[in-house]
Amino acid sequence: MAFRTEQEVDSLHATIECEQPQPDLYKFVGRINIYKDKEEPVARPLGAENLLLRGATLKNTQHIYAVAVYTGMETKMALNYQSKSQKRSAVEKSMNAFLIVYLCILISKAVINTVLKYAWQWSPDRDEPWYNHRTENERQRHVVIRAFTDFLAFMVLFNYIIPVSMYVTVEMQKFLGSYFITWDEEMFDEELGEGAQVNTSDLNEELGQVEYVFTDKTGTLTENNMEFIECCVDGNVYIPHAICNGQILSAASSIDMIDSSPGGYRREHEDLFFRALCLCHTVQVKEEETVDGIKRGIHQGRPTSFYISSSPDEVALVEGMKRLGYTYLRLRDNYMEILNKDDEIERFELLHVLNFDSVRRRMSVIVKSSSGEYLLFCKGADSSIFPRVVSGKVEQVKARVEQNAVEGLRTLCVAYRRLSETEYEEVCHHLNEAKLALQDREQRLAQAYDIIERDFVLLGATAVEDRLQEKAADTIESLHKAGMKVWVLTGDKMETAAATCYASKLFRRSTQILELTKKRTEEQSLHDVLFELNRTVLRQRSISGLSVDCLDFGLIIDGATLSAVLKPNQEGAGPGNYREIFLEICRNCSAVLCCRMAPLQKAQIVKLIKASKEHPITLAIGDGANDVSMILEAHVGIGIMGKEGRQAARNSDYAIPKFKHLKKMLLVHGHYYYIRIAELVQYFFYKNVCFIFPQFLYQFFCGFSQQPLYDTAYLTLYNISFTSLPILLYSLVEQHVTMETLKREPSLYRDIAKNSLLRWPVFLYWTCLGVFDAVIFFFGAYFLFDNTTFTSNGQMFGNWTFGTLVFTVLVFTVTLKLALDTHHWTWINHFVIWGSLLFYVIFSLLWGGIIWPFLNYQRMYYVFMQMLSSGPAWLSIILLITVSLLPDVIKKVLCRAVCPSATERAQSSRPCLTVEPSTIFMLSQSSSRMSF
Repeated sequence: MAFRTEQEVDSLHATIECEQPQPDLYKFVGRINIYKDKEEPVARPLGAENLLLRGATLKNTQHIYAVAVYTGMETKMALNYQSKSQKRSAVEKSMNAFLIVYLCILISKAVINTVLKYAWQWSPDRDEPWYNHRTENERQRHVVIRAFTDFLAFMVLFNYIIPVSMYVTVEMQKFLGSYFITWDEEMFDEELGEGAQVNTSDLNEELGQVEYVFTDKTGTLTENNMEFIECCVDGNVYIPHAICNGQILSAASSIDMIDSSPGGYRREHEDLFFRALCLCHTVQVKEEETVDGIKRGIHQGRPTSFYISSSPDEVALVEGMKRLGYTYLRLRDNYMEILNKDDEIERFELLHVLNFDSVRRRMSVIVKSSSGEYLLFCKGADSSIFPRVVSGKVEQVKARVEQNAVEGLRTLCVAYRRLSETEYEEVCHHLNEAKLALQDREQRLAQAYDIIERDFVLLGATAVEDRLQEKAADTIESLHKAGMKVWVLTGDKMETAAATCYASKLFRRSTQILELTKKRTEEQSLHDVLFELNRTVLRQRSISGLSVDCLDFGLIIDGATLSAVLKPNQEGAGPGNYREIFLEICRNCSAVLCCRMAPLQKAQIVKLIKASKEHPITLAIGDGANDVSMILEAHVGIGIMGKEGRQAARNSDYAIPKFKHLKKMLLVHGHYYYIRIAELVQYFFYKNVCFIFPQFLYQFFCGFSQQPLYDTAYLTLYNISFTSLPILLYSLVEQHVTMETLKREPSLYRDIAKNSLLRWPVFLYWTCLGVFDAVIFFFGAYFLFDNTTFTSNGQMFGNWTFGTLVFTVLVFTVTLKLALDTHHWTWINHFVIWGSLLFYVIFSLLWGGIIWPFLNYQRMYYVFMQMLSSGPAWLSIILLITVSLLPDVIKKVLCRAVCPSATERAQSSRPCLTVEPSTIFMLSQSSSRMSF
């Protein structure tokens, strides 16, 4: 029954019954009841293949006739709107913790000054001196109100200790710094024509803190460019374009590896095997098409057809059959056409497709040949095919499958079954009954498939290769040296995934493999296996503490066992007990392979590690839609612009073209981002302590009267103008060691692990250094100028001159402190650091009315010039700056001499003092890519 014109559609009288709105994009359960005249309604099943989602693009037709079943917020796309969880870096958390400490310091200062003020004013002559009588209202005001007002006044006076401008500078640093990733030409892929992308700049520094890397296999470690390698039919191996004795054999030639006995039986199975692979798939044939601006399907100027499918494995198999002489032509009017090796077109009516699912791990088609014969062809994983086979050369095929799996090839088994007319009718009855069900349709279909897909005759198996990506092994080795643990999470079978892990150097030949698989838990209980593995790793750890040689462990776990481990309640064990044992085993393994994993299980693994007691920083990298869940779950998510669409790249925090670019992303960019922002945060707190602590000390000498030490212009511009640009530039371009050194010595990454530069001891050191410098500024100026005349006419300095002197020493000291911490000097560093100091001097001259008298400010008029006209003032400035910087310099020299870190040793061996003015900070360049 078909409706092809508007009139036919308009005459349709039907009702649709479907399930309530739910977010699963790949599931739809419904049926349509078509009423015709007064006959009984005809029911037809509706499934996911009948549902067109919002945003879909029509390809094979100009228009369609449809009815809307879900609208508005009930559509599947609307139900899938899920805001990403807010990811906050470890640096942000440290900043907030430090800010709370400084807030407590601010309140403490205000409280101390308020109490001391009233203690000092306890004497009547101090409470109301002759030169400052109170008004009547002030006398009548309650003492509590006056104390609270004074407390607020002190809070305002000392509020500059809270580095509000630090948050603005951090955001600018993150935003501008993220461009260095997109400009990096080494992370540009010529094949894709794209470079790395930054979807969020909030996590730049987190790239330098990664402890666990969770990676997909297919399309991430491998190219996801499937190539048909061979097929095995009843033990006979067929290799397209095989080389034998130096000659290239024809495309359809076979290399008989096991059974060389010819005969009609063998020829029949060959034909059935090749036909099965040409028919059992969901591949579509396309003519010339433009994809992303590139025309596909053109050969020697003439349009040709090409295959497309959601699974690259299927395309590889169909193309492999083409090279062996059987060509799939098209699906037309529900008839599949193939061209056999005798150049004859065979037509098969497609009756039913039993789609692939991750539980069954196989798919089937039921076709009717031109002779009227019903055939059921099935292909799937060996573990799902072999138990359903009743005849065929199982042992020979199984041996070949295992050999191919060990070599890292992806294998599929192919089987068939002939159906009689009665059997076919029974199959149709089972399928229609399951498809028309509105409740539990998936379970009923699974039961129907289980009944239908049995009593197979095994035909053979296929082997497809997914090559390892360029430099994937080098990248994993570098990550290991950097102290990161790499886990591979894949849906592939264990043997194939393990071979890839060995090829990519995740596992070494010396690695002792621990298996936690369904096969082993069937032989022993899960409880026994877990405790046995735990004893093994703990025993080795105790031995390695006494011996230099340490055995390397690698763990392999499959999805079924993982589900059992993560169950909330276990028999014979407390809730969560297995989970802790599993984590303990994983902590002692250098690498972990999780195979046969569902997408949700990938996210569960990441969440499990995130929630462990160490709370490590995790990174997830993948290329397909099945990796999105773990990418969103991890602290840092990286998507690869692969061949499985752009879902992973769109949902990630960063996107890179190839897995090899992860090495530079973490070891270079992540390292730089972290040391830059760590210095920025600590420096901001340091310079604000230097700024405000003299103000606190000054209150002891002015009767706690809230008299400011500095002029209002200096208070306002200190963080905005005088000290802001040098630290911003430092946080953008500092390179404490060269990029080549970071790439050559991945172990340097360990020096910054676990937020080492923002730990409490380091924070306390910077704070104490700030307090020490502030004491030097204030008391140095105080004692040097006490009871002394400084000008030629015998005039003494006033309080504004004293404050300006302290402020001048302050600005020069904090700026020179940053200059001493700078390792990578460029022309722009010199310009900004010395320019900031020059700007301060020029501004002070302007503000004092020296250069432009009409800008003079009454209380600061000629103050700066008067200070500079004094020789002792110059001597004091130089002396105080030197004394303030000396302890930090001595500490660094001693640390480098006594117990240098790996980074300091690298700096000593290869000093990083190169000047690269053309590659540092050229935001004005029109080029979209830069080398950095």
